[in-house]
Amino acid sequence: MKVSVIGGGGLVGSMAAFALQMGKVASHISIIDANKQVAEGVALDLLQGASLIADQRIVAEDMSGVADSDVVVITAGLRRKPDESRLDLINRNVDLFLALLADAKKAGLRPDSHLVVVSNPVDVLTHLAVKRSGLDWRRVIGLGTQLDTARFCSHIARRLQVPTTQVKALLLGEHGDSMVPIWSSATVGGLSLDQWPGWNAQAAAETFEETKTAGAKMISLKGGSGFAVGVSIREVVESILLDSRKILPVSTLQQGLYDLRDVCISVPTEVGTGGARKQYELSLTSKEKIGLQNSARVLRGIIDQVEARLAKGPAAAAPAAPAPAAASSAPVAAPAPVAASMAAIGPASDAKPIGHPPVQVRTAVNRASWNRGA
Repeated sequence: MKVSVIGGGGLVGSMAAFALQMGKVASHISIIDANKQVAEGVALDLLQGASLIADQRIVAEDMSGVADSDVVVITAGLRRKPDESRLDLINRNVDLFLALLADAKKAGLRPDSHLVVVSNPVDVLTHLAVKRSGLDWRRVIGLGTQLDTARFCSHIARRLQVPTTQVKALLLGEHGDSMVPIWSSATVGGLSLDQWPGWNAQAAAETFEETKTAGAKMISLKGGSGFAVGVSIREVVESILLDSRKILPVSTLQQGLYDLRDVCISVPTEVGTGGARKQYELSLTSKEKIGLQNSARVLRGIIDQVEARLAKGPAAAAPAAPAPAAASSAPVAAPAPVAASMAAIGPASDAKPIGHPPVQVRTAVNRASWNRGA
């Protein structure tokens, strides 16, 4: 099974490629980047260690490499310029992403392939990819809060001084400031977190703030997240390749669950061959559900602004022409939401479903021990 990483020469893309190599599931890894020399270097570096890991074909290719890919991962993104507004950065990344998506389609993106969006703003770009890729909506998945959830669990474990793999918790909503901690899902060793010795409201608030600002902290410390985002991407990709059907907090098109429509946002999603196989509506507390709906309104406001600009035509939305090195790495910290319209997500009659109706599962059971993948 072949995985192509667009932006594979950057920090995020190269770490994703390395994580996929260590996972030993993908048989063929393709590194695609605007900077062809860097792409060749990343591929060669990975290949030189292959004899100690697994028998995989690892190559640097141009965009034509997506034509025979089972999964295409897009990590390319632009960094914020001095004095640049958040909306301007969003618009530049939208233009770059749509140019890359158009190139991938022109190169022969297969209708049975899967598109994993990592570039930020990931939820907005996932929504645009659903509308413009030509793929069934299930085959377009944004990394969403998969990375945030991994960080969340690790930070809880560090605070409680327990093994990290014993912590199960969940973040839903936007990959950004409006993300929502689902405390009702959190467990340690199968026991409810709120019953754990030493855990209290202050610990919860501090842990969530640490998680929410983790991306910005990684940028200030070392230029961006690498290892954690790499293994988070691998979890999604390998669940597709192996048809593992893990329940992951990834960004997909919503068509009714949690009263959310026509927005891509992270909810518990069964990921396997074909992409998003099911979406689950869990029994949330009223505070959690309100938070999730607010997160969707924030995203819908940003999408409305982006789509209004794109509707004005090429003059208003000309594809960016970045320097090759700048286009090779996705900024991991999602930009803080711009001032967004808080208009409610439209009623069912306003939704724009793509492809067949989703498999949606509502349950009154609070899935505290869900199958988290990070």
